[in-house]
Amino acid sequence: MCIRDRSSTACRAVAAAESGPNVVIIFCDDLGYGDLSCFGSPNIRTPHLDQMAAEGQKWTSFYVASPVCTPSRAALMTGRYPIRNGMMSAKRGVLFPNSGGGLPDQEVTLAELLKQKDYATGAFGKWHLGHLPQFLPTAQGFDTYFGIPYSNDMNGTRPGREYHKQSKVDPNFHPEYTWWNVPLMRDEEIVERPADQRTITRRYADEAIKFIREHKQQPFFVYLANSMPHIPLLASERFRGQSPRGLYGDVVEEIDHNVGRVLQTLRDEGLEQNTLVVFSSDNGPWLRFKSHGGSAGPLRAGKGTTFEGGQRVPTIFWWPGKIKANTTVTDMGSTLDLMATLAKLTGTETPSDRKLDSYDLTPAL
Repeated sequence: MCIRDRSSTACRAVAAAESGPNVVIIFCDDLGYGDLSCFGSPNIRTPHLDQMAAEGQKWTSFYVASPVCTPSRAALMTGRYPIRNGMMSAKRGVLFPNSGGGLPDQEVTLAELLKQKDYATGAFGKWHLGHLPQFLPTAQGFDTYFGIPYSNDMNGTRPGREYHKQSKVDPNFHPEYTWWNVPLMRDEEIVERPADQRTITRRYADEAIKFIREHKQQPFFVYLANSMPHIPLLASERFRGQSPRGLYGDVVEEIDHNVGRVLQTLRDEGLEQNTLVVFSSDNGPWLRFKSHGGSAGPLRAGKGTTFEGGQRVPTIFWWPGKIKANTTVTDMGSTLDLMATLAKLTGTETPSDRKLDSYDLTPAL
């Protein structure tokens, strides 16, 4: 039957059993522990993430390996502390447009892990593990890439630098996207510069949704890494001025809306019971930007510090029919642990020639 009709429900079930679940990781940049309503925000409305938590697991003691972008993302991708994977020594802690380095080729990424089972792999959004061709997602196990290769505030013009001052005093100040000459890339080519960041959150989700639909007949891995709420904050017309939290709230509520679109796509395609979705953040809120930064809620400090507010992040696991709904996990977990967890779920082999700092979370799931 499967030879004649590979699109049949039975054949998809067989393929799923052989390969393990589809995987979607949705990452935010500088989202604080207290920035979702399901994590206690009193003035940012996140109905889709709240529903995701109600249908899945909310992890209240989930951590990242570093309180800044590049090393945190390297740890997520490799299951290894940044001091091991070579991403701890970058200038000022993160890579810049003039940086010549990136994640070393010998590191094994989540995408390369899942390639053992022929997963289709797509990265959409911020990368920040090297912008040169040899370090881009397409050189690290991803079939396709669409996004900004580093932080959305880099390559700033003079008005862009002035935005830093305005952002600290006006919660609704909306900058011009042209103040940052950041490139938008498709695979290894720049397709737009400066990237129109007013629409970037929606376009990242558009690309992820298209990828899911195009690869629904095979196992897939989607890495959807939003550029925001890292400053500069820019929102589309539909969301600008809508949140009582000001522009920061507008941006988070737009991210929430697009998370909802991704989850609905999985439902519409009948994939929700064979897809693990993880939502988290790369580090805590950038508090120095006042109302244009987030909130760590009850935690101390934020981004750039190793206090709880810098490295403890809001995290949700969603997998209908597999993960018990409306549960809260208070045990510790980390983005480092996704490597061992996905290896267990997919029957793939983690590298044995190096030290991993990753633990299998499937017993908790």
